[in-house]
Amino acid sequence: MGNPIAAKLTPNDFLLYRAQRTADGINPKTVNNMQGYLCAVFNELKRNKLIDYENPLSDIRKIRIKDRELSYLQHDDIKELFEVLQNTCINPHVVLITKICLSTGCRWGEAQNLKSHQIRNKRISFTKTKSGKNRAVPITAELEKEIKAHGKGQLFTNSEETFRRTLRYCSFNVPAGQATHILRHTFASHFMINGGNILTLQRILGHSSINLTMRYAHLAPEHLEEATRLNPLSNGQNVVNLKLAAS
Repeated sequence: MGNPIAAKLTPNDFLLYRAQRTADGINPKTVNNMQGYLCAVFNELKRNKLIDYENPLSDIRKIRIKDRELSYLQHDDIKELFEVLQNTCINPHVVLITKICLSTGCRWGEAQNLKSHQIRNKRISFTKTKSGKNRAVPITAELEKEIKAHGKGQLFTNSEETFRRTLRYCSFNVPAGQATHILRHTFASHFMINGGNILTLQRILGHSSINLTMRYAHLAPEHLEEATRLNPLSNGQNVVNLKLAAS
């Protein structure tokens, strides 16, 4: 934007900048994040009476982004993943981090940054989360024992890239940008498929808005059953059959 004076920034200035960034190949979600951060700066300055003019970006809508495909791993995929990790990966942390993510639905970074004092009484307490809110998720006694046997203090080193590389040896495909996040999607999807409550899932995942969690609601058994029971042909099926027979 040419480093303009903030008070002279116009909506058109930012729109031109945004168009250039997307033309340069920057992901629209990243551009939307930039807009959000800049809006927050102006709003905070205004709230603290450090500026006397309105936020120039307040009326600019963010770029509309299509929902990404939310893939998840089936049981056979999970079995294959652990076989590949155990047979090809020499990093001592990757398998256990993967287990934690699949058991709790946490983000890779949340598991990777765990310290031993956060595991207690068959619960993992996640702090410094994306939403800024702490949360605790129950785990099995077996997983707790395995984590405690792994070490004390900072449990893991940065292992995300190792997981990404190892994932390439698996026969199943993972959508672009969902390498480690596929584990979180897998937890949430299986939670709903097995009859979990959507509000409980929201708390487990730490979503600040239920709208994010609702992406998994369609996997609930009652939702799938209702699709066959409540569709417009279910109760009127005899009518359809009569019409077909008459024709």
